[in-house]
Amino acid sequence: MKAIEIRNKYLNFFKNHGHAVIPSAPLIPENDPSVLFTTAGMQPLVPYLLGEKHPAGNRLTDYQKCVRTNDIEEVGDNRHLTYFEMLGNWSLGDYFKEESIQMSYDFLTQELQIPAEKISVTCFAGDEDCPKDEVTAKCWEKVGIPKERIYYFGKDDNWWIAGEEGPCGPDTEMFYDTGKPKCSPECNPSCGCGKYVEIWNNVFMEYFKSKDGKYTKLSQHNVDTGLGLERMTMLLQGKETPFETELFAPIMDKLEELQKVDNIASRRIVAEHLRSSMMIICDGGRPSNIDRGYILRRLIRRMIRHMNKLQISLDELSTLIDINVGNLKEMYPALEENKETIKNVILEEKNKFVKTLEKGEKEFSKEIENVKKQGKTIIDGKMVFRLYDTYGFPPEVTEELASENGMKIDKEEFKKLFKEHQEKSRAGAEQKFKGGLAGAGEMETKYHTATHLLNAALKQVLGAHVHQRGSNITAERMRFDFSHPAKMTDEEKQKTEELVNKWISEAVPVEHFEMKKEEAIRQGAEAMFIEKYGDIVSVYKIGDISIELCGGPHVQNTSELGHFKIKKEEASSSGVRRIKAILE
Repeated sequence: MKAIEIRNKYLNFFKNHGHAVIPSAPLIPENDPSVLFTTAGMQPLVPYLLGEKHPAGNRLTDYQKCVRTNDIEEVGDNRHLTYFEMLGNWSLGDYFKEESIQMSYDFLTQELQIPAEKISVTCFAGDEDCPKDEVTAKCWEKVGIPKERIYYFGKDDNWWIAGEEGPCGPDTEMFYDTGKPKCSPECNPSCGCGKYVEIWNNVFMEYFKSKDGKYTKLSQHNVDTGLGLERMTMLLQGKETPFETELFAPIMDKLEELQKVDNIASRRIVAEHLRSSMMIICDGGRPSNIDRGYILRRLIRRMIRHMNKLQISLDELSTLIDINVGNLKEMYPALEENKETIKNVILEEKNKFVKTLEKGEKEFSKEIENVKKQGKTIIDGKMVFRLYDTYGFPPEVTEELASENGMKIDKEEFKKLFKEHQEKSRAGAEQKFKGGLAGAGEMETKYHTATHLLNAALKQVLGAHVHQRGSNITAERMRFDFSHPAKMTDEEKQKTEELVNKWISEAVPVEHFEMKKEEAIRQGAEAMFIEKYGDIVSVYKIGDISIELCGGPHVQNTSELGHFKIKKEEASSSGVRRIKAILE
């Protein structure tokens, strides 16, 4: 069964069970300040999981394009992907455990024809905070899963919460038995031997965790599920890796044809990073030295490094993009529409990286002379890391150049420094995700509304060409990216600041409406990706100042915001400026 068939079966199944099919949100989040990319199906639905009414109703389903960046360095093995698609269905205060489990079981066994005996499930084991989830286990028994294939695990495996505080609850995970022999008599779904593969996760949000660590029952119970399309496609096709499915096969075959050095890990990295980069660019991402732009730059440059390892000419990039567009356009028509932009962005970044490699080689030549003068035969790891960190110079290239000079590099020292760097980056990425459901406190809500006022003020001061290009909010400050070709003058910044504060002092009500998308457009509502919204949209209106498509949350009146102050204005990327501001 092909990936697109699985996706269509999923959406149709839940549509037939009363769910509204909503469009995938863009990879670049419009109003979630907590992450660089959309990382899960629930992420765009945070306001509705917190209690706001969704325009499409209280039963939803979709496929969601996702990018997760914590494991970029792991890509190249047989399973890690940066870009993936998540199928999901949600109950916003409607059905709960029994109906959710029944539908999941029916979809797996009837629509996908997975034999029931191949399915094992896990439930929350309970602890001092919350009881054992026997309700979920009984639901599984009722649909036909025997007790011996129902396992209980603790919070690390079967509990979900975004951040330290917020809605949370037990989850139940479904596992596919690949038929491989058990690695030991104790082998079970928590084992990583490969016998059991997780295929679906249903989260039951029935508790709220407070800052002091106490759990209380929520008045609105939600269900949030996620099924990975690539993984399911691989399993149903009996493949060992996603790279053997039709999603990657054409590009993998072409890489094998072009390569002069055989390296399966490098082929996977090129194939995966090319697809991920194309999807990010298609949704508005551009390479830069910070945040999501830096992730995109890393993906493209890592792909180029591994093309070099395979000794594939970089001139073949255009052909590889064409192959991917042709292969994936049925699933993602926007790839064909944006093909020229995708090519231009990737080829421009390729040219920059080629220059980076040239700079790195010059810098290496200088350093190597000093090392020779000192009579050393080993290049220390600090130098290797500095070339990598400052110039983006790949350590394996440093090692090759060292070898040509009859030297070695201190790999252990480099690995230690690189690991420290990686842990800092990962901690930063995790901090980005720490928001989610927990990141909707009083100050975050105020800053969220302030971005609407800032957007409106910039349009008045700079011109109608200004559009939001991203935002990032914490409880301490807001950051707002917008389209504008030049640095703002001090006078422009002052006018913008004064305008926002004028609207705050006028105590303008913030109103919420649900309407047809066409009507919202007619009224002048704007959004970063307006074409990707469903037919019925959520609109926030601030007097005659601002009207935007947005999921919330917002304050009820501008007077709640305090005093707005711009702290910094700087370049974000080509044609995009960035304002950092606070509410005092």
